[in-house]
Amino acid sequence: MSGPDSQVQTMVPRALDADRRTEVWIGRADGGAAQLVYEVDDLLLEAPNWSPDGDALLLNGAGKLWRLDLTDPSARLANVDLGSIPTINNDHVLDAERALIYLSADDGQIYAAPLQGGPATLVSHDRSKYHFLHGVSPDGATLAFVELPGVFTVPGKLALMPAAGGATRYLDAGTSRLDGPEYSPDGKWIYFNTEQFGTCRGHAQIARIPADGGVVERLVTSDAVDWFPHLSPAGDFATYLRFPVGTVGHPANLDVEVNVVRTSDWEEPVASYPVVGGQGTINVNSWSPDGQRFAFVAYPQR
Repeated sequence: MSGPDSQVQTMVPRALDADRRTEVWIGRADGGAAQLVYEVDDLLLEAPNWSPDGDALLLNGAGKLWRLDLTDPSARLANVDLGSIPTINNDHVLDAERALIYLSADDGQIYAAPLQGGPATLVSHDRSKYHFLHGVSPDGATLAFVELPGVFTVPGKLALMPAAGGATRYLDAGTSRLDGPEYSPDGKWIYFNTEQFGTCRGHAQIARIPADGGVVERLVTSDAVDWFPHLSPAGDFATYLRFPVGTVGHPANLDVEVNVVRTSDWEEPVASYPVVGGQGTINVNSWSPDGQRFAFVAYPQR
């Protein structure tokens, strides 16, 4: 989710600090060494999705969508034309089966567009609410997002909406702050982070809830602040972002860790990749189609 940490209602695209650069990395499910695939000094790129063909990453930057070619040694970056859509933020997800991308824009609304580019269409229906998109069900029928009113100082709701547009319904995930609701590959669960189990303001932990509603189940118990669980396509691995103890929200430019776990044991990481990042690093699912790799973004000082 992009926006609530700043506690402001007007949203603008994030920009790269003058003393930092963007680095796009690829990690491995087996914990092997990460590979730097792209770096740039004048554009803040965020939240990689892996293209269904495995050949590219889709990232947002400067309010636009970009395609980073992984097959070209020069790693060419190209803008994906979405027509007249408002500036987008770092909440965007793919429906590979139907070749669609769903995007949250800085007007607070959700849009759909062809994955290869083309005019975006409005999906959400309530202009009085902000919609921070994080998941689409495996059958492409339902979007999962965090709904917030016109102010960002209150906890959001875990909300579901037909991907074709329609009425919003809510899952009872408690009254604590939450973020990142994402469907499991089998569609039975929604994974997210929540402060429900925390000991203080900001103490987010990884959890899940049945997609049809039910009891929230805690998956990770730590003193740290854990955000954005993302399951691999087969559901056997997951990544999540670990912030330092005492962090409130998911701010930028901190020493964080991208943790990899087997979903059979969330408490014991297979690997941990330390980076300077946070906001923008893995806001959305970034697993490769084969489930062996995942992308993430770092913002070190030059």
